[in-house]
Amino acid sequence: MADAALSYAPQPKGATGVLVLASGQAIWGHGFGAVGAAVGEVCFNTAMTGYQEVMTDPSYAAQIVTFTFPHIGNVGVNDEDVEAAVEGAVGCVVREDVTAPSNFRARGEFGDWLKAKGKIGIAGLDTRALTRLIRLSGAPNAVIAHDPAGKFDIPALIRRARDWPGLEGMDLARVVSRQGDEDWQGGVWSLGHGYARSPREPRPHVVAIDYGAKDNIFRNLVKAGAQVTVVPAQTPLESILEFNPDGVFLSNGPGDPAATGAYAVPTIQGVLERDIPVFGICLGHQMLGLAAGARTTKMHQGHRGANHPVKRLEDGVVEITSMNHGFAIDNAALPETVEETHVSLFDGSNCGIAIKGKRAFGVQYHPEASPGPQDSFYLFERFVGMLKK
Repeated sequence: MADAALSYAPQPKGATGVLVLASGQAIWGHGFGAVGAAVGEVCFNTAMTGYQEVMTDPSYAAQIVTFTFPHIGNVGVNDEDVEAAVEGAVGCVVREDVTAPSNFRARGEFGDWLKAKGKIGIAGLDTRALTRLIRLSGAPNAVIAHDPAGKFDIPALIRRARDWPGLEGMDLARVVSRQGDEDWQGGVWSLGHGYARSPREPRPHVVAIDYGAKDNIFRNLVKAGAQVTVVPAQTPLESILEFNPDGVFLSNGPGDPAATGAYAVPTIQGVLERDIPVFGICLGHQMLGLAAGARTTKMHQGHRGANHPVKRLEDGVVEITSMNHGFAIDNAALPETVEETHVSLFDGSNCGIAIKGKRAFGVQYHPEASPGPQDSFYLFERFVGMLKK
């Protein structure tokens, strides 16, 4: 489509922010946070709490988060709720203007924090309509832009959105991963006490491969009884084996699992061949599936929120879970060596696998929460229990 043929809503008076879709649609609002423009895939998250954890989750790299809960930013921000120091979401879309913080834990205002982190926000959009668009048409590529003077080159922003290749085929794990090994310190947070200290007594040793991990995963491994060493996404098998690990953990992360699998799968297969226990979450779950011969597919809209019901097939128990993923293991094409252990009650998609004959399993959801329910902590205990045996 030539630029002259583009048709988009005219800019209303006072608009300082715009979300420009690759389709040519311009959605106007009030910008806050960082000034500038960023490109990514637009998704929606249904969680009512934990927006700071969402925005700092590396799994949201190259994504623009639409919050369906209207009041985002009203409890402010603090240093304790950051899930990772690396890049997370590039921006967010909210319904209501951000108000002054109203929470005793607040140490700053959401808009100021976004600005400091280089993330763009837009308020005043009809987030219900945008969510419906994503549900009907799939997650679109878009540019989110903020200019206090309200000056935007919409045709140029549309071209930028259309030129962006999208998440399929994109390996983002190497971008957001740690660049060096780290001996993890600290347990889970509790009100009035902060983060717990790591125990000093000897514990089973877990090597955690960081594909874009949330820190609360490592805290939960410590709580369950493990000592944790975190290594970068591209760490070769030989380096992992030098740690003589009792178990290997595969973290969450962003991007296309098939692209990350180009270097991750051979490493995981080497771990499986040595019968070392393995536990994977989200992208790590998908990496485990690929290593066992399964395949992954891009989802229409993905699952992102803190209220997703998942059925555990071994006993029929339903867990309410936190999710954030746009790809999934294809449960219609599982190899004989892979057993499906959990399924989504929303759409029947795969939410858990176990490798037959191996001490290896993974789940698509986030048992560490942050934000979200804590129904699934037992998975950390199950994994650490394998190491002790």
